Amino acid sequence: MNRLDRLTAILIHLQTKRVVRAQELANRFGISLRTVYRDVRSLEEAGVPIGAEAGVGYFLTDYHLPPVMFTTAEASALLMGGKLVEKWADQSVKTKFESALFKIKSVLKRTDQEHLDDLDAHINVAKPPTQVPYSDELLTDIQQAIAGHQVLTLQYHSQYNDAETQRDVEPVGLYHYNMGWHLIAFCRTRQDYRDFRVDRIRQLTNSGEYYSRRNRLTLQEYLDRMGTTDMPTVAVTVLFRKAVTRFLQQEKHTFGYQRQDDLGDYVRIHFQTPYVEGLARWLLMYGQSATIEQPDMLRNRILTLAEEIQAHYSEQTAVHMP
Repeated sequence: MNRLDRLTAILIHLQTKRVVRAQELANRFGISLRTVYRDVRSLEEAGVPIGAEAGVGYFLTDYHLPPVMFTTAEASALLMGGKLVEKWADQSVKTKFESALFKIKSVLKRTDQEHLDDLDAHINVAKPPTQVPYSDELLTDIQQAIAGHQVLTLQYHSQYNDAETQRDVEPVGLYHYNMGWHLIAFCRTRQDYRDFRVDRIRQLTNSGEYYSRRNRLTLQEYLDRMGTTDMPTVAVTVLFRKAVTRFLQQEKHTFGYQRQDDLGDYVRIHFQTPYVEGLARWLLMYGQSATIEQPDMLRNRILTLAEEIQAHYSEQTAVHMP
C-alpha cells in the first residue's frame, strides 16, 4: 500500500470509532508507531482536525466524509457478512472485505458504530474444515476472470485418483456448497462443464485469452441442469424411530428426500435417489433405529457392510488377544 492510500485508509479508520489507539493503526497497516505519528501529523498539516489524548488515542473533532445512510439493521447485517467472509473466504477476499467494512463504518452514525462494536463480540462463525486454498489469491483471481470472460489454466488435484492434471477452463461462476467453494467452468480438455473444488487448485494462471459467453450456460442454468440429473434413481422407503428423526433434517435432502408419513412412534420416509451406496453407508449409523422397507438391493448392501465391519473388528480382537 502506498503512502497516499495509507493516509486515506487511516482517515477512514479514524472515523469508525470514537477513539483509535496508535498501536491499533500500526497493527492494521503493518507499520511502526513512529510512522503512525508521522502519518497523523501529515493529515493534520493537510487540514484534517485530529485530536489526541495522551495514553488513550486519536480522534476526529469535526470531520466526516459525505454520509451514506444505513439503518441499524443494515449495519448489523454487514457485520454478520463480515463474520462469514472471515471464516469462509481466502485472504484476498477477507482483506478487501475488511477494507470495505472500515469505509462503511466510517460513515455510520456514532450510535450505529457503537452498536456494531458492542455486537461484534457476540457473533461468531465456526471454522471450516482444515481444507484451505493452496493460494490466498484464488477467489479474487477467479472473480476477476469470471467478470472479464477470461480463460484460466488450472493445475488441479483430483482426489479420486490422487493425480494432477492441467486444464484450460472458461469460468462460469463460483458456488459454495458441501463446506467449500467450487469453480464451475467449461473445461476445454473434457469439452464439457466441470465442478472444480477451489481448495484442490494447486496453481491458477490467467491466460489473458477471452472467450464468448454466448454459447455457454450461466451459473444458474448449470445448477438447474444439475438439479435434474440424468442419473437413474431408485425409490427407497425407510422406517425410522421418531426419536432419531431430529438428526435427519439436513442429510436426508442429500439423498433425494421426497416426503414422510407420521406413524406414531415411527416415521416412514420416502427417497428417490441415485446414490444407493452413499445412502446405505449413511443409514448404517442409525443401526436398529432405521429399517429399510424397500428395495431389497439396499437392504442386502447394508447386510454386506455390517458383515464387513463385524469381520474387521473380529480380526482386530483376535490380533490383540494375549
